[in-house]
Amino acid sequence: MADRLTVLQLLPALEGGGVERGTLEVARALVAAGHRSLVVSAGGRLVAQLEAEGSEHVSLPVGRKHLATLLQVRPLRRLLLKQKVDIVHVRSRVPAWLLELALRGLPSYRRPIRVSTVHGLYSVSRYSAIMTRGEAVIAVSETIRDYIRRHYPECPTERIHLIPRGVAPTEFPRGYHPDATWREAFLAQFPAARDQRLLVLPGRLTRLKGHHDFIGLIDSLVAEGRPVHGLIVGGEDPRRRAYAEELRQAVRERGLAHHISFTGARSDIREIYAISDLVLSLSTKPESFGRTVVEALSLGIPVVGYDHGGVGEILTHLFPAGRTPLGDPDALRHTVGAILDDPPEIPENHHYTLEAMTGRTLELYRTLARQYL
Repeated sequence: MADRLTVLQLLPALEGGGVERGTLEVARALVAAGHRSLVVSAGGRLVAQLEAEGSEHVSLPVGRKHLATLLQVRPLRRLLLKQKVDIVHVRSRVPAWLLELALRGLPSYRRPIRVSTVHGLYSVSRYSAIMTRGEAVIAVSETIRDYIRRHYPECPTERIHLIPRGVAPTEFPRGYHPDATWREAFLAQFPAARDQRLLVLPGRLTRLKGHHDFIGLIDSLVAEGRPVHGLIVGGEDPRRRAYAEELRQAVRERGLAHHISFTGARSDIREIYAISDLVLSLSTKPESFGRTVVEALSLGIPVVGYDHGGVGEILTHLFPAGRTPLGDPDALRHTVGAILDDPPEIPENHHYTLEAMTGRTLELYRTLARQYL
């Protein structure tokens, strides 16, 4: 086994999002450890950062669900051979199928080791099963691990590796306080939030994120006479503008225009968490992980979330007082009220850290290299 590995990560694009962020984090760790880091995608705004941090990017349109994408099988196969790739880490289903076809054209002794990360609770199908093939399958949470075991029993248990995602303590430091200039600028933009207990629901404006439950919660807390203000932090989905207007209409109909603000997409989510009294995670379908929960708790801000999927899992480990049953508005109101009245102590986050995630991923690469190369 060579000490210096060539690892290629394969994903649709590098525009932004959790999968892309994880790709850059692992790429950065590979470079820091002296390995060669390659990334293949259709490109995007994060390519410049990736390359500045020492990785190489190859642009191939590998993410579209279109027959023309099959034309990338041969270029991908040639790339694997030319670059003498030791490990391919695939993070999405269309690229995984392209990789499958590319590897079929190679003799076994020239095939790189295949690793996949299951990032989501995909629809159960032969199409999705491609993510459970290869020498190792990474599950980003216990929820994902159980999903793989339940729906894809043909995937050997010993090939499933639980490596939760994590955040850097330096990015979300405990006790962080934004400077007064930022705070005043934010409150000038959203004056109704001044001198109120701030409750935050982060996430794009899509129906599964539980915005109506959040609006109902704020309505009930206001009716109790509590000085609360709700912040819905997230951009509109261009394909679902009617849903965004539906939410605004619900706020108007309940007479909550002075009690709920829509901030749109923000790049200062850390600062918003830090001035908040409580962060909510109310997705009505189970999440595969729940990064916003870890981010807020790492700062020392309490989180209340529905007790299912990755969110319930994280709260169980880090902040059990924040768990609340799915679809029970009375329980939600009671849990939120109790935490606002007497916030429990939040333990330090040592479980979901970036260092642990990248360290365990690179150790998996090294173990596979010793076994197969």
